[in-house]
Amino acid sequence: MTDPNTGLNAGLDYVLPLRWEDDSGLAELTGYLRWLGRRVRVIVVDGSPPALFDRHATLWNGLVLHVRPDADLGFANGKVNGVTTGMRLARAEHVVIADDDVRYGAAELARMDALLETADLVRPQNYFDPLPWHARWDTARMLLNRGFGADYPGTFGVRRSAFRKMGGYDGDVLFENLELIRTVRANGGREHRAHDLYVRRLPPAVGRFWSQRVRQAYDDLAQPPRMLFFLAVLPASAAALLRRRRG
Repeated sequence: MTDPNTGLNAGLDYVLPLRWEDDSGLAELTGYLRWLGRRVRVIVVDGSPPALFDRHATLWNGLVLHVRPDADLGFANGKVNGVTTGMRLARAEHVVIADDDVRYGAAELARMDALLETADLVRPQNYFDPLPWHARWDTARMLLNRGFGADYPGTFGVRRSAFRKMGGYDGDVLFENLELIRTVRANGGREHRAHDLYVRRLPPAVGRFWSQRVRQAYDDLAQPPRMLFFLAVLPASAAALLRRRRG
């Protein structure tokens, strides 16, 4: 449904939780927000240091609703402070929650909006573009996840009424995406794994890629079948060698 006064899709809001320590990607993100803000109502919840927050406020004035995380929120996982603040400010029933490196196109926004008609949480799949060497490495991890079920993307679609009914979700956890999924399920909500909805994601810098390796070990714990498969590799190999079955 398009608002005749603004030209925006009145049925879909977009929440972007943000916390930057430097503005190296500011120009690119601003271009995306300018494009996005002409299609949906965008809420950027910015937990960046004051100097960066002020710069963002000046640059994004008129493009998006730019706010700080609500002062009453103090979750250990800062992203959840941003998501919760954004969901409080959302007006539409259908809400996209997306990390700052996620890049929707018009077709992906429309598909997400349609899927939220029959689901409380929609879980699309990400892909990296462009594909430097470390993004290819991470793509292999994502494909393994899909082979054992589904990957954990940097974006979800959520029905605002379902989010409010369940009272949000616990932000004192490491893997906040899994906690959101589990909370929706525990409250009787319907999760839709959209295996055919692919949303672009920008690859991280190499330094950030390496820093995420230990943190992303939680992926194994969230995918028990994959974890069991990996744990079985060494024992199975040792047993085969003992039996002289090297092939």
